[in-house]
Amino acid sequence: MKRNNMRKHVNAEAPSLALTEEYKLHTLANGIRIAHKQVPYTQIAHVGIMLDIGSRDEQPHQQGLAHFWEHMAFKGTEKRSSYHIINRLENVGGELNAYTTKEKICFHASVLDDHFDKALDLLADIAFHSVFPDKQIERERNVIIEEMSMYNDSPEDAIQDDFDQLVFANHALGNNILGTPETVNSFGREELFQFINENLDTEQIVVSSVSRLPFSKVIRIAEKYLGNIPHKKTTRIRQAPGIYSPIIQEKERSITQAQCAMGQPAYALADDKRLPFFMLVNLLGGPGMNSRFNLSLREKYGFVYSIEANYTPYLDTGFLGIFFGTEQKQLARSISLINKELKRIREIPLTTSQLHQTKVQLMGQLAMSEESNMSFMLMMAKSLLDTGRVDSLPEIFTEIQAITSEQLQTIAQEMFNPENFSYLTFIPE
Repeated sequence: MKRNNMRKHVNAEAPSLALTEEYKLHTLANGIRIAHKQVPYTQIAHVGIMLDIGSRDEQPHQQGLAHFWEHMAFKGTEKRSSYHIINRLENVGGELNAYTTKEKICFHASVLDDHFDKALDLLADIAFHSVFPDKQIERERNVIIEEMSMYNDSPEDAIQDDFDQLVFANHALGNNILGTPETVNSFGREELFQFINENLDTEQIVVSSVSRLPFSKVIRIAEKYLGNIPHKKTTRIRQAPGIYSPIIQEKERSITQAQCAMGQPAYALADDKRLPFFMLVNLLGGPGMNSRFNLSLREKYGFVYSIEANYTPYLDTGFLGIFFGTEQKQLARSISLINKELKRIREIPLTTSQLHQTKVQLMGQLAMSEESNMSFMLMMAKSLLDTGRVDSLPEIFTEIQAITSEQLQTIAQEMFNPENFSYLTFIPE
Protein backbone atom coordinates (compact mmCIF):
# COMPACT_ATOMS: atom_id res chain seq x y z
CA MET A 1 0.00 0.00 0.00
CA LYS A 2 1.09 3.56 -0.42
CA ARG A 3 3.67 4.80 2.00
CA ASN A 4 2.16 8.26 2.56
CA ASN A 5 4.71 9.37 5.10
CA MET A 6 6.17 12.32 3.19
CA ARG A 7 5.21 15.61 4.74
CA LYS A 8 4.72 17.28 1.39
CA HIS A 9 2.09 14.71 0.36
CA VAL A 10 0.25 13.93 3.55
CA ASN A 11 -2.91 15.70 4.70
CA ALA A 12 -2.97 13.31 7.62
CA GLU A 13 0.23 14.87 8.97
CA ALA A 14 -1.22 18.44 9.05
CA PRO A 15 -1.54 19.99 12.53
CA SER A 16 -4.83 18.20 13.29
CA LEU A 17 -6.89 21.12 12.03
CA ALA A 18 -9.87 18.98 11.13
CA LEU A 19 -12.80 21.19 10.21
CA THR A 20 -16.50 20.45 10.48
CA GLU A 21 -19.83 22.07 11.17
CA GLU A 22 -21.36 18.82 12.37
CA TYR A 23 -20.03 15.43 13.31
CA LYS A 24 -21.40 12.74 15.58
CA LEU A 25 -19.49 10.44 17.88
CA HIS A 26 -20.34 7.07 19.41
CA THR A 27 -18.13 4.82 21.54
CA LEU A 28 -18.50 1.05 21.37
CA ALA A 29 -18.31 -1.03 24.55
CA ASN A 30 -14.73 -1.99 23.68
CA GLY A 31 -13.62 1.65 23.51
CA ILE A 32 -13.46 2.02 19.72
CA ARG A 33 -14.89 5.40 18.70
CA ILE A 34 -17.15 5.86 15.66
CA ALA A 35 -17.08 9.36 14.14
CA HIS A 36 -19.43 10.24 11.30
CA LYS A 37 -20.24 13.29 9.25
CA GLN A 38 -23.39 13.05 7.14
CA VAL A 39 -23.28 14.92 3.84
CA PRO A 40 -26.37 14.86 1.62
CA TYR A 41 -24.79 15.71 -1.72
CA THR A 42 -22.65 12.66 -2.45
CA GLN A 43 -23.11 9.00 -3.36
CA ILE A 44 -19.57 8.14 -2.26
CA ALA A 45 -18.82 6.85 1.23
CA HIS A 46 -15.34 7.30 2.70
CA VAL A 47 -14.49 5.22 5.75
CA GLY A 48 -11.29 4.47 7.60
CA ILE A 49 -9.95 2.72 10.68
CA MET A 50 -7.13 4.71 12.24
CA LEU A 51 -4.96 3.33 15.02
CA ASP A 52 -2.70 5.39 17.26
CA ILE A 53 0.28 3.21 16.39
CA GLY A 54 3.19 4.24 14.20
CA SER A 55 6.86 3.85 13.51
CA ARG A 56 7.84 5.75 16.67
CA ASP A 57 6.44 2.83 18.69
CA GLU A 58 9.01 0.40 17.32
CA GLN A 59 12.00 -0.87 19.25
CA PRO A 60 15.34 -0.65 17.41
CA HIS A 61 15.10 -4.25 16.20
CA GLN A 62 11.52 -3.59 15.04
CA GLN A 63 12.32 -0.68 12.74
CA GLY A 64 9.88 -0.80 9.80
CA LEU A 65 7.52 -3.24 11.52
CA ALA A 66 4.50 -0.88 11.63
CA HIS A 67 4.79 -0.33 7.88
CA PHE A 68 5.35 -4.06 7.35
CA TRP A 69 2.11 -4.73 9.26
CA GLU A 70 0.28 -2.25 7.04
CA HIS A 71 1.45 -4.19 3.96
CA MET A 72 0.82 -7.66 5.42
CA ALA A 73 -2.70 -6.81 6.57
CA PHE A 74 -3.80 -7.19 2.94
CA LYS A 75 -2.20 -10.61 2.44
CA GLY A 76 -4.79 -12.82 4.07
CA THR A 77 -7.24 -12.96 6.97
CA GLU A 78 -9.02 -15.72 8.84
CA LYS A 79 -11.69 -15.81 6.13
CA ARG A 80 -10.17 -14.13 3.05
CA SER A 81 -7.18 -14.71 0.79
CA SER A 82 -5.17 -11.80 -0.60
CA TYR A 83 -6.99 -12.30 -3.93
CA HIS A 84 -10.39 -11.88 -2.28
CA ILE A 85 -9.20 -8.85 -0.29
CA ILE A 86 -7.97 -7.11 -3.43
CA ASN A 87 -11.13 -7.82 -5.40
CA ARG A 88 -13.71 -7.27 -2.66
CA LEU A 89 -14.07 -3.52 -3.31
CA GLU A 90 -12.36 -3.24 -6.70
CA ASN A 91 -15.16 -5.34 -8.20
CA VAL A 92 -17.71 -2.69 -7.22
CA GLY A 93 -15.58 0.24 -8.36
CA GLY A 94 -14.27 1.05 -4.91
CA GLU A 95 -10.77 1.82 -3.63
CA LEU A 96 -8.91 0.25 -0.73
CA ASN A 97 -5.71 1.72 0.68
CA ALA A 98 -3.58 2.28 3.76
CA TYR A 99 -0.68 4.33 5.07
CA THR A 100 1.77 4.46 7.96
CA THR A 101 3.14 7.60 9.63
CA LYS A 102 5.32 8.21 12.66
CA GLU A 103 2.32 7.93 15.01
CA LYS A 104 -0.55 6.38 13.03
CA ILE A 105 -1.60 3.42 10.90
CA CYS A 106 -4.73 3.85 8.80
CA PHE A 107 -6.73 1.46 6.62
CA HIS A 108 -9.36 3.23 4.51
CA ALA A 109 -11.77 2.75 1.63
CA SER A 110 -13.99 4.74 -0.72
CA VAL A 111 -17.08 3.16 -2.29
CA LEU A 112 -20.58 3.92 -3.49
CA ASP A 113 -22.58 4.24 -0.30
CA ASP A 114 -24.59 1.13 -1.23
CA HIS A 115 -21.41 -0.81 -0.45
CA PHE A 116 -20.54 0.85 2.87
CA ASP A 117 -21.35 -2.36 4.77
CA LYS A 118 -18.99 -4.31 2.52
CA ALA A 119 -16.21 -1.73 2.95
CA LEU A 120 -16.31 -1.64 6.75
CA ASP A 121 -16.51 -5.44 6.88
CA LEU A 122 -13.30 -5.65 4.87
CA LEU A 123 -11.50 -2.92 6.80
CA ALA A 124 -12.34 -4.57 10.13
CA ASP A 125 -11.18 -7.91 8.76
CA ILE A 126 -7.75 -6.70 7.61
CA ALA A 127 -7.18 -4.51 10.68
CA PHE A 128 -8.04 -7.12 13.30
CA HIS A 129 -8.08 -10.59 11.71
CA SER A 130 -5.04 -10.78 9.46
CA VAL A 131 -3.08 -14.03 9.70
CA PHE A 132 0.19 -12.98 7.99
CA PRO A 133 0.85 -16.08 5.84
CA ASP A 134 4.52 -17.10 5.82
CA LYS A 135 4.73 -17.29 2.01
CA GLN A 136 3.32 -13.80 1.70
CA ILE A 137 5.79 -12.47 4.29
CA GLU A 138 8.70 -13.71 2.19
CA ARG A 139 7.20 -12.12 -0.91
CA GLU A 140 6.44 -8.81 0.75
CA ARG A 141 9.98 -8.37 2.05
CA ASN A 142 11.12 -7.96 -1.55
CA VAL A 143 8.30 -5.52 -2.31
CA ILE A 144 9.29 -3.27 0.61
CA ILE A 145 12.99 -3.41 -0.21
CA GLU A 146 12.07 -2.34 -3.76
CA GLU A 147 10.04 0.47 -2.19
CA MET A 148 13.15 1.54 -0.27
CA SER A 149 15.13 1.61 -3.49
CA MET A 150 12.46 3.71 -5.18
CA TYR A 151 12.60 6.37 -2.45
CA ASN A 152 16.39 6.27 -2.26
CA ASP A 153 16.49 6.93 -6.01
CA SER A 154 14.48 10.12 -5.43
CA PRO A 155 16.76 12.64 -3.70
CA GLU A 156 13.81 14.91 -2.86
CA ASP A 157 12.31 12.07 -0.81
CA ALA A 158 15.53 10.58 0.52
CA ILE A 159 16.72 13.86 2.02
CA GLN A 160 13.54 14.15 4.06
CA ASP A 161 14.08 10.72 5.60
CA ASP A 162 17.76 11.41 6.26
CA PHE A 163 16.93 14.79 7.77
CA ASP A 164 14.54 13.15 10.25
CA GLN A 165 17.46 11.03 11.43
CA LEU A 166 19.58 14.15 11.85
CA VAL A 167 17.02 16.13 13.87
CA PHE A 168 15.79 13.21 15.98
CA ALA A 169 19.10 11.43 16.39
CA ASN A 170 18.92 8.18 18.40
CA HIS A 171 15.12 8.34 18.67
CA ALA A 172 12.43 6.38 16.87
CA LEU A 173 10.97 9.57 15.36
CA GLY A 174 14.16 9.80 13.33
CA ASN A 175 13.89 6.30 11.92
CA ASN A 176 12.82 5.64 8.35
CA ILE A 177 9.23 4.42 8.35
CA LEU A 178 10.17 1.72 5.84
CA GLY A 179 12.85 0.29 8.14
CA THR A 180 16.13 -1.08 6.87
CA PRO A 181 16.85 -4.11 4.66
CA GLU A 182 18.32 -5.85 7.72
CA THR A 183 15.29 -5.34 9.96
CA VAL A 184 12.75 -6.07 7.22
CA ASN A 185 14.55 -9.34 6.42
CA SER A 186 14.26 -10.34 10.08
CA PHE A 187 10.47 -10.05 10.43
CA GLY A 188 8.20 -13.07 10.76
CA ARG A 189 4.66 -13.80 11.96
CA GLU A 190 5.75 -13.86 15.59
CA GLU A 191 7.23 -10.36 15.39
CA LEU A 192 4.05 -9.00 13.79
CA PHE A 193 1.73 -10.48 16.40
CA GLN A 194 4.02 -9.35 19.22
CA PHE A 195 4.11 -5.77 17.91
CA ILE A 196 0.32 -5.67 17.66
CA ASN A 197 -0.09 -7.13 21.14
CA GLU A 198 2.32 -4.58 22.61
CA ASN A 199 0.69 -1.55 20.98
CA LEU A 200 -2.99 -2.22 20.26
CA ASP A 201 -5.34 -0.15 22.43
CA THR A 202 -9.01 -0.20 21.45
CA GLU A 203 -9.54 3.13 23.21
CA GLN A 204 -7.03 4.62 20.78
CA ILE A 205 -8.82 3.52 17.61
CA VAL A 206 -11.21 5.68 15.61
CA VAL A 207 -13.51 4.55 12.81
CA SER A 208 -14.19 7.66 10.76
CA SER A 209 -16.71 8.03 7.95
CA VAL A 210 -18.18 10.66 5.68
CA SER A 211 -21.23 9.81 3.56
CA ARG A 212 -24.92 10.55 3.16
CA LEU A 213 -25.78 7.55 5.36
CA PRO A 214 -27.58 8.35 8.62
CA PHE A 215 -25.50 8.02 11.78
CA SER A 216 -27.78 5.31 13.15
CA LYS A 217 -27.01 3.06 10.18
CA VAL A 218 -23.27 3.67 10.48
CA ILE A 219 -23.41 2.67 14.16
CA ARG A 220 -25.36 -0.52 13.37
CA ILE A 221 -22.79 -1.56 10.77
CA ALA A 222 -19.90 -0.67 13.06
CA GLU A 223 -21.40 -2.71 15.90
CA LYS A 224 -21.80 -5.63 13.50
CA TYR A 225 -18.15 -5.78 12.47
CA LEU A 226 -16.31 -4.15 15.38
CA GLY A 227 -18.47 -4.74 18.43
CA ASN A 228 -16.95 -8.16 19.07
CA ILE A 229 -13.35 -6.91 19.11
CA PRO A 230 -12.12 -7.51 22.70
CA HIS A 231 -11.38 -4.44 24.79
CA LYS A 232 -7.62 -3.98 25.15
CA LYS A 233 -5.41 -1.43 26.88
CA THR A 234 -1.74 -1.05 26.12
CA THR A 235 0.97 -0.49 28.69
CA ARG A 236 3.04 1.30 26.06
CA ILE A 237 4.69 4.56 27.10
CA ARG A 238 6.01 6.78 24.33
CA GLN A 239 9.43 8.20 25.11
CA ALA A 240 10.05 11.85 24.25
CA PRO A 241 13.15 12.74 22.23
CA GLY A 242 16.25 13.76 24.15
CA ILE A 243 18.01 17.11 24.15
CA TYR A 244 18.42 18.50 20.65
CA SER A 245 21.77 19.71 19.31
CA PRO A 246 22.11 21.22 15.82
CA ILE A 247 24.06 19.14 13.30
CA ILE A 248 25.48 20.16 9.93
CA GLN A 249 26.06 17.33 7.48
CA GLU A 250 26.94 17.05 3.80
CA LYS A 251 26.67 13.90 1.66
CA GLU A 252 27.79 13.19 -1.86
CA ARG A 253 25.15 11.55 -4.05
CA SER A 254 24.84 10.52 -7.69
CA ILE A 255 22.59 13.47 -8.52
CA THR A 256 22.71 16.46 -10.85
CA GLN A 257 21.10 19.00 -8.53
CA ALA A 258 22.05 19.83 -4.94
CA GLN A 259 19.35 19.19 -2.33
CA CYS A 260 19.08 20.96 1.00
CA ALA A 261 17.09 20.41 4.20
CA MET A 262 17.20 22.76 7.16
CA GLY A 263 15.16 22.94 10.35
CA GLN A 264 14.78 21.83 13.96
CA PRO A 265 12.30 20.36 16.48
CA ALA A 266 9.15 22.43 16.97
CA TYR A 267 6.00 22.69 19.09
CA ALA A 268 4.04 19.61 20.18
CA LEU A 269 0.36 18.97 19.48
CA ALA A 270 -0.94 20.43 22.75
CA ASP A 271 1.17 23.59 22.63
CA ASP A 272 -0.80 26.85 22.48
CA LYS A 273 1.75 28.17 19.97
CA ARG A 274 0.96 25.44 17.46
CA LEU A 275 -1.62 27.34 15.39
CA PRO A 276 0.25 30.67 15.16
CA PHE A 277 3.43 28.76 14.29
CA PHE A 278 1.56 26.89 11.58
CA MET A 279 0.47 30.29 10.24
CA LEU A 280 4.06 31.53 10.17
CA VAL A 281 5.34 28.41 8.39
CA ASN A 282 2.50 28.76 5.88
CA LEU A 283 3.46 32.39 5.26
CA LEU A 284 7.10 31.48 4.68
CA GLY A 285 6.87 28.28 2.65
CA GLY A 286 3.30 27.04 2.41
CA PRO A 287 1.56 25.80 -0.74
CA GLY A 288 0.74 29.29 -2.02
CA MET A 289 2.85 30.65 -4.87
CA ASN A 290 3.01 33.88 -2.88
CA SER A 291 4.95 32.34 0.01
CA ARG A 292 7.95 34.45 0.96
CA PHE A 293 10.44 31.73 0.12
CA ASN A 294 8.89 31.12 -3.29
CA LEU A 295 8.72 34.81 -4.14
CA SER A 296 12.38 35.22 -3.28
CA LEU A 297 14.14 32.05 -4.43
CA ARG A 298 11.98 31.21 -7.44
CA GLU A 299 10.22 34.33 -8.67
CA LYS A 300 12.97 36.90 -8.00
CA TYR A 301 16.15 34.87 -8.50
CA GLY A 302 15.10 31.72 -10.36
CA PHE A 303 17.23 29.54 -8.09
CA VAL A 304 14.65 26.79 -7.41
CA TYR A 305 11.76 25.04 -9.08
CA SER A 306 10.07 24.53 -5.73
CA ILE A 307 10.71 25.27 -2.08
CA GLU A 308 8.58 24.30 0.87
CA ALA A 309 8.44 24.70 4.62
CA ASN A 310 6.61 22.09 6.68
CA TYR A 311 5.53 21.88 10.30
CA THR A 312 4.53 18.51 11.71
CA PRO A 313 3.40 18.36 15.36
CA TYR A 314 3.74 15.12 17.32
CA LEU A 315 2.57 14.03 20.76
CA ASP A 316 5.56 15.43 22.63
CA THR A 317 7.53 17.42 20.08
CA GLY A 318 7.25 18.75 16.55
CA PHE A 319 9.26 19.16 13.38
CA LEU A 320 10.09 22.18 11.23
CA GLY A 321 11.67 21.44 7.87
CA ILE A 322 12.59 23.62 4.89
CA PHE A 323 13.39 21.73 1.68
CA PHE A 324 14.60 22.78 -1.76
CA GLY A 325 16.81 21.75 -4.66
CA THR A 326 19.09 23.99 -6.70
CA GLU A 327 22.27 24.07 -8.75
CA GLN A 328 25.29 23.47 -6.53
CA LYS A 329 26.77 26.86 -7.39
CA GLN A 330 23.58 28.53 -6.10
CA LEU A 331 23.30 26.53 -2.87
CA ALA A 332 25.08 28.93 -0.51
CA ARG A 333 23.23 31.92 -1.99
CA SER A 334 19.88 30.11 -1.63
CA ILE A 335 20.52 29.35 2.04
CA SER A 336 21.51 32.98 2.53
CA LEU A 337 18.23 34.16 0.98
CA ILE A 338 16.24 31.84 3.25
CA ASN A 339 18.09 33.15 6.29
CA LYS A 340 17.37 36.69 5.10
CA GLU A 341 13.63 35.94 5.11
CA LEU A 342 13.91 34.33 8.53
CA LYS A 343 15.68 37.41 9.86
CA ARG A 344 13.07 39.67 8.31
CA ILE A 345 10.20 37.84 9.98
CA ARG A 346 12.05 37.84 13.32
CA GLU A 347 12.86 41.55 13.27
CA ILE A 348 10.00 43.21 11.38
CA PRO A 349 6.47 42.70 12.76
CA LEU A 350 3.72 42.05 10.24
CA THR A 351 1.76 45.16 9.44
CA THR A 352 -1.98 45.21 10.04
CA SER A 353 -2.53 44.62 6.33
CA GLN A 354 0.01 41.77 6.14
CA LEU A 355 -1.43 40.10 9.22
CA HIS A 356 -4.96 40.32 7.81
CA GLN A 357 -3.86 38.87 4.47
CA THR A 358 -1.98 36.02 6.18
CA LYS A 359 -5.08 35.14 8.20
CA VAL A 360 -7.41 35.32 5.20
CA GLN A 361 -5.13 33.09 3.14
CA LEU A 362 -4.85 30.44 5.87
CA MET A 363 -8.59 30.44 6.52
CA GLY A 364 -9.26 30.02 2.82
CA GLN A 365 -6.83 27.12 2.55
CA LEU A 366 -8.34 25.37 5.57
CA ALA A 367 -11.89 25.88 4.33
CA MET A 368 -10.97 24.47 0.91
CA SER A 369 -9.51 21.36 2.56
CA GLU A 370 -13.03 20.54 3.74
CA GLU A 371 -14.10 20.16 0.10
CA SER A 372 -12.37 16.75 -0.02
CA ASN A 373 -14.54 14.32 1.90
CA MET A 374 -11.80 11.69 1.99
CA SER A 375 -9.21 14.13 3.37
CA PHE A 376 -11.76 15.33 5.91
CA MET A 377 -12.51 11.75 6.98
CA LEU A 378 -8.82 11.15 7.64
CA MET A 379 -8.35 14.49 9.44
CA MET A 380 -11.38 13.81 11.65
CA ALA A 381 -9.92 10.49 12.82
CA LYS A 382 -6.48 11.98 13.45
CA SER A 383 -7.89 14.96 15.34
CA LEU A 384 -9.91 12.72 17.66
CA LEU A 385 -6.88 10.55 18.39
CA ASP A 386 -4.58 13.52 18.90
CA THR A 387 -6.79 15.95 20.80
CA GLY A 388 -10.02 14.12 21.63
CA ARG A 389 -12.13 16.53 19.62
CA VAL A 390 -12.83 17.89 16.15
CA ASP A 391 -12.83 21.66 16.06
CA SER A 392 -15.47 23.42 13.99
CA LEU A 393 -14.59 25.83 11.22
CA PRO A 394 -15.88 28.86 13.18
CA GLU A 395 -13.81 27.80 16.21
CA ILE A 396 -10.63 27.59 14.13
CA PHE A 397 -11.39 30.91 12.46
CA THR A 398 -11.93 32.56 15.87
CA GLU A 399 -8.52 31.28 17.02
CA ILE A 400 -6.87 32.56 13.85
CA GLN A 401 -8.50 35.98 14.13
CA ALA A 402 -7.23 36.31 17.71
CA ILE A 403 -3.57 35.87 16.70
CA THR A 404 -1.57 39.08 16.99
CA SER A 405 1.49 40.35 15.18
CA GLU A 406 3.31 40.45 18.51
CA GLN A 407 2.59 36.75 19.09
CA LEU A 408 3.93 35.86 15.69
CA GLN A 409 7.10 37.87 16.14
CA THR A 410 7.78 36.27 19.54
CA ILE A 411 7.38 32.82 18.04
CA ALA A 412 9.53 33.76 15.04
CA GLN A 413 12.31 34.90 17.35
CA GLU A 414 12.05 31.63 19.24
CA MET A 415 11.87 29.26 16.25
CA PHE A 416 13.61 30.91 13.30
CA ASN A 417 17.17 31.34 14.53
CA PRO A 418 19.38 29.69 11.87
CA GLU A 419 22.03 29.02 14.54
CA ASN A 420 19.64 26.48 16.07
CA PHE A 421 18.97 24.78 12.73
CA SER A 422 20.36 21.50 11.55
CA TYR A 423 21.45 21.42 7.91
CA LEU A 424 21.68 18.46 5.54
CA THR A 425 22.86 18.84 1.95
CA PHE A 426 23.17 16.33 -0.86
CA ILE A 427 25.97 17.38 -3.20
CA PRO A 428 26.52 15.93 -6.71
CA GLU A 429 29.52 13.59 -6.81
